[in-house]
Amino acid sequence: MIKAGIIGSTGYAGQELVRLLLQHKEAEIVWYGSRSYIDKRYSDVFGNMTKLVDQKCLDDNMEELAEEADIVFTATPQGLCASLVNEDILSKTKIIDLSADFRIKDVGVYEKWYGLEHKSPQFIGEAVYGLCEINREKIKKARLIANPGCYPTCSTLAIYPLAKEGLIDMSTVIIDAKSGTSGAGRGAKVNNLYCEVNESIKAYGVASHRHTPEIEEQLSYASGEQVVLNFTPHLVPMNRGILITAYANLKKEISYEEAKAIYDQYYENEYFIRVLEKDVCPETRWVEGSNFVDLNIKIDPRTKRVIMMGAMDNLVKGAAGQAVQNMNLLFGLEEQEGLRLVPMFP
Repeated sequence: MIKAGIIGSTGYAGQELVRLLLQHKEAEIVWYGSRSYIDKRYSDVFGNMTKLVDQKCLDDNMEELAEEADIVFTATPQGLCASLVNEDILSKTKIIDLSADFRIKDVGVYEKWYGLEHKSPQFIGEAVYGLCEINREKIKKARLIANPGCYPTCSTLAIYPLAKEGLIDMSTVIIDAKSGTSGAGRGAKVNNLYCEVNESIKAYGVASHRHTPEIEEQLSYASGEQVVLNFTPHLVPMNRGILITAYANLKKEISYEEAKAIYDQYYENEYFIRVLEKDVCPETRWVEGSNFVDLNIKIDPRTKRVIMMGAMDNLVKGAAGQAVQNMNLLFGLEEQEGLRLVPMFP
């Protein structure tokens, strides 16, 4: 059995990790880390874990955890993992970090967008960006995984095939994104209260959202050119889900059938990516609670643009599910283990 430890197990992504790992045939959780609930029973924090988890929450002692766990998940705010990791720890255990600490290769870009001094820049170079469908072989050999952000996962997967094929003008890419409130985390914030969010929709982080450089970096790798784009997220009154609608100018005229064939070619062997039939738009309700990503495209010959769409659950494929998928790759397991989750509806 793989012994797994979680630092930040009482956040939304951390609790989702617990839910997934409890259903995993090859893993057991040995450490439920939470600074806020030390010595409190995990099931007292989350009632859905009653009779499922009897353990108490522990602190974030990475040194002790590295001695006990084969894999450590850090579902924590930006900066914490970078402040805890060191060579001794990485020699004893593998780490999958769900924060942004190791996603961006340019430490200056990270520090500018996140307003933090990076505490362990020496590990940025070796950290592997854990977007499984694109970096699968690199992930298998890694000891430090940067689990991608939710918006970047959906955005990159939706745009990647056409960017990689050089069929879109990358200087024209615009991404409109919408997310449920769980994407903002479990911390108490006035703007996320029920009365503030319900019956409303709003843009936030306009021209300044922290996921922008992550998306730009990944699409730069895909297209082979420096990408600068507009990314605008919106908060919608639902618990889970991300919907991406991206727009770009086509470099040449192509039909829907040609574009669809490209997506099918890139993703035909990817269990978790579902390229939908013509004119079927992705919807968050059909991926909720699962690790699936639904994608489709629409060619607009009138404007010579392509619309690329994606939907996924921000807490599963956008966080905990992708982390478990990365763990499976690291330990040579079947990639779908613990993740054969049928989407929930209603």
